[in-house]
Amino acid sequence: MTDACRGHILFLNWRDTHHPEGGGSELFLERIAAELIGKGYQVTLLCQAYGNALAEETNPDGMRIIRRGGRHTVYLFAALVYLVGVLGIGQLSRRHRGRPDLIIDVGNGMPFLSRLYARRPVIALVHHVHREQWPVVFGPRVARIGWWIESRLAIRVYRRCQYITVSESTREELVGLGVDRHRISVVHNGTPEVTAELVPPTPNPSLMVLGRLVPHKRVEIALRVTALLSTELPDIELVVAGQGWWDEPLTTLAADLGIEDRVRFTGFVSEEHKHDLLCGSWLLLMPSLKEGWGLTIVEAGARGTPSVAFRSAGGVADAMADGETGVLVEDEYEFFRAVRSLVMDRRRRTAMGSAAAAHARRFTWEKAGEAFSQVVAGQLAGDQPKPAGQRVP
Repeated sequence: MTDACRGHILFLNWRDTHHPEGGGSELFLERIAAELIGKGYQVTLLCQAYGNALAEETNPDGMRIIRRGGRHTVYLFAALVYLVGVLGIGQLSRRHRGRPDLIIDVGNGMPFLSRLYARRPVIALVHHVHREQWPVVFGPRVARIGWWIESRLAIRVYRRCQYITVSESTREELVGLGVDRHRISVVHNGTPEVTAELVPPTPNPSLMVLGRLVPHKRVEIALRVTALLSTELPDIELVVAGQGWWDEPLTTLAADLGIEDRVRFTGFVSEEHKHDLLCGSWLLLMPSLKEGWGLTIVEAGARGTPSVAFRSAGGVADAMADGETGVLVEDEYEFFRAVRSLVMDRRRRTAMGSAAAAHARRFTWEKAGEAFSQVVAGQLAGDQPKPAGQRVP
């Protein structure tokens, strides 16, 4: 560590934002890294390789990215890269040579277990607990092994480490698994300030789902709700914005439900297009099984669009003020009723949209970066873990 640099931080994460399956976890990492770089830290991300992505590059914010291994082998490559001390390989910058001062180990169900080999402080970053997702994505045997690693092995490996998570809901779940509460800091996601001109809502009823197309996002529920509403509202439209390997089953279901002409699958959308879609939609639907934080809920709220989500999904309850900026429900029938009620009640929907816009302004990446950097600085100084959680007024 030098006078010009506050420290070198290594993030271990299975993907980066450009990965075809990258999502909210990767966005959080990228934005937090940018804030840390702005505060004088050097940041490196080690993640999996894919497609034609460069093995090494530096992004516009100054974060160095090293891509090695695949979906499963990236964990092994992370250990090898650290142990042989080759973070400075390639031609990018001598500043990054040698081992880091601090590791941020991001656990997306499967952690890197870097505490087993690293001789540097390790912060475990957990967006949400994957208890419900293991059996949805994998078969029973793999799901049991994965859940054992996440809920038993990882808890023991990181037992003396500082944790960071993005919502109070996830903090409570981690405490339930045996993590000491005082070791868990909460740092909420931020939301970029909306600078583009707001687009008016569509004249016809319009719903939107935004995110990766994977089974645990349960886009099927949004499709079934649209099919039911179309019997009363023949001009209703559902926009499914995002990409993922679960797209074919979803398009097949839309056809089976007879709503191909009422559902628009956009695939990947640019920030400008996403802005227009969020502004134009009457409601954002979040039928996801589990979320560490409701990033898209706050993004929609920033455009004056309220949301409907499941209370059991975890972090969405922290991102939404239930009954004020959107509605949380218990089951699929309540989900349908809540969507129908808001579609039919313009005055209530508009009031919720205004409240959602005000609520969204409470969450910024500057606040998130400041809260995260406080935890990082404490760990680099050798402080004992303590809940330097983010305070949102």
